[in-house]
Amino acid sequence: MTRLVRVAALIGAGLAGSSSPALAEILVTPFVGKTFAAQTPHLLAEGLDTQKWVVGGSAGWLGAGVLGAEFDFGYAPRFFHSDRGFGLTDPGSNATTFTGNAIVAVPLSVTRESLRPYLSVGLGLLHTGASDLAEAVAIDRNLLAVSVGGGVIGFVTARAGVRFDLRRISSVASGVDTLTGATEPSLSFWRATFGVALRY
Repeated sequence: MTRLVRVAALIGAGLAGSSSPALAEILVTPFVGKTFAAQTPHLLAEGLDTQKWVVGGSAGWLGAGVLGAEFDFGYAPRFFHSDRGFGLTDPGSNATTFTGNAIVAVPLSVTRESLRPYLSVGLGLLHTGASDLAEAVAIDRNLLAVSVGGGVIGFVTARAGVRFDLRRISSVASGVDTLTGATEPSLSFWRATFGVALRY
């Protein structure tokens, strides 16, 4: 009886080991894209109705199952500046985001080597910088922001692939600067990006 128990335990351990998911993989994705549909009540927002270029990258891990995590950085230069008419906003205006995100993906057992859809949600920092050249009004704020979105990842080789991502980034709430009494601007926008996914 003891021998049968040992054999059964060994078989069970072998089956468990063979069915265990692969270790999580490190993913690094530099990307480029555009922001659109931005909204803010601030007076310096004459350029928000146009699409803006954004560059950045993300780094994190994604397992064979459903869970993963990443840090994401995005930089949109001239974010508040308009190229139409006589825009008064400083061309050096920008919006910068840094968020930590949780990822929920379709498991590899379903997608195999095809495109792998995922959803992401996270929290982080949204920095806005701009100034009005006529009235000498400036924005220089760090706002708490939420990032919600999703996309797909597909690999062409064992190490390299592509990633399409769409997410909405928005500040949590407007606040008041304790030194000046000025209201901090709330801000939200969509971001669509294409990146090269590198797997390690």
